[in-house]
Amino acid sequence: MSVLTVTVRAKRFPRGQWDLPVLQDVHFELAAGRVLGLVGASGCGKSTLLRIVAGLDPDFDGEVRLDGRARRGPDREIGVVFQEPRLFPWLTVAENVGFDLGQGHDEAWVATLLREVGLAELGDALPRQLSGGQAQRAAIARALYTRPRVLLLDEPFSALDAFTRMRLQDLVREVAARHGTSLILVTHDVEEAVLLADRVLVLGAAPGRVVRRIDVPLVHPRGRDSAAVADLRGEVLRELERLS
Repeated sequence: MSVLTVTVRAKRFPRGQWDLPVLQDVHFELAAGRVLGLVGASGCGKSTLLRIVAGLDPDFDGEVRLDGRARRGPDREIGVVFQEPRLFPWLTVAENVGFDLGQGHDEAWVATLLREVGLAELGDALPRQLSGGQAQRAAIARALYTRPRVLLLDEPFSALDAFTRMRLQDLVREVAARHGTSLILVTHDVEEAVLLADRVLVLGAAPGRVVRRIDVPLVHPRGRDSAAVADLRGEVLRELERLS
């Protein structure tokens, strides 16, 4: 059963006397507990699509349905992890994780999330005292604080070194699976998409549209050096090369 259904018939950006088409005829569904990867060349509308799903850009022709309910605007059941951690510098790590306007502060839940992302000893630290990987762990915990049904990730590991990126890829998948959270991952890293996603959508550009759906029928955890991952990575790359 689908937890999320997204239909974007058209999304345009005004530019002078013209309207620039950004997305057109994009439709997909996301089942509970599944991971969807979005890949495509820069400018194909991946991040714009994620902003629409997050409710941050309501100006489009189409609809987003969560559990069958049409929604337009931010929703507590849809969390977002951005490329940068975007932590409040004047709040501690624990305060950042539990920052939830008008909903109170659940210290026990904050402690659970900090433990799950490996920051149990850093709850009282300030963001400036964290490494890049630690700050992104805090951002992931904050996004999970509202117990979202869907978590959106907009290239969340791209600014990290290779080793930290691999560790956080594994962490996100494990934590999401533990809580039954569905994921949508925007990434330029084809291997990352194949390692994490159950299905990869390849987007073409001008305007952005889904040109290929590639299922990833591999069990987790997936070996980065496995032949099956390499084959699927090659399939996605060939599709991207065809579009270039």
